[in-house]
Amino acid sequence: MPKRFRLTRRFPVAMTEDGYRRLRSFASEAGLDEGEALSFLFENFNSVIDPENLGHRLRLFNSDLENRKK
Repeated sequence: MPKRFRLTRRFPVAMTEDGYRRLRSFASEAGLDEGEALSFLFENFNSVIDPENLGHRLRLFNSDLENRKK
């Protein structure tokens, strides 16, 4: 029997404009709303990321983070 899809958690999220645009684009392409798209991405995180690129991309993001906050 399939799991029932319930949105049980709500939390304030701060996102960059680029990140939010990409989330909205992904959600639209997939026929989901933004909350459903985030749920999908995190429930399937290990299968939708490229483990070889994740560390590198995370280091790049973190190194530029302080400059982007200004």
